[in-house]
Amino acid sequence: MNTVQQADWTLTEMELMSRTLKAIAHPARLAIIEMLHGGRRLTVTEIYTRLHADQSAVSHHLSIMRDNRVLDTERRGKYIYYYLRQPAFISLMNCLGQLN
Repeated sequence: MNTVQQADWTLTEMELMSRTLKAIAHPARLAIIEMLHGGRRLTVTEIYTRLHADQSAVSHHLSIMRDNRVLDTERRGKYIYYYLRQPAFISLMNCLGQLN
């Protein structure tokens, strides 16, 4: 029998988790997370090209995820590279994928 241990999260922690889940709750954002797994770093151009999406829409998604600490950036010369702040986002996606 599986038992689930109750977590002792504070209200502040639960609010942060809720904001994070909202920040990734879009198919394009999940696709971006998947693209960046394994430590990959991609520019906005590389991301919107792979998504076959509009650059402004992708920039908007990237901004939401960066503002909510899902992604971070690194500047190399004139290019800005996006990457996952935590590899745990892939684990979260794998867990959510098992719910279906």
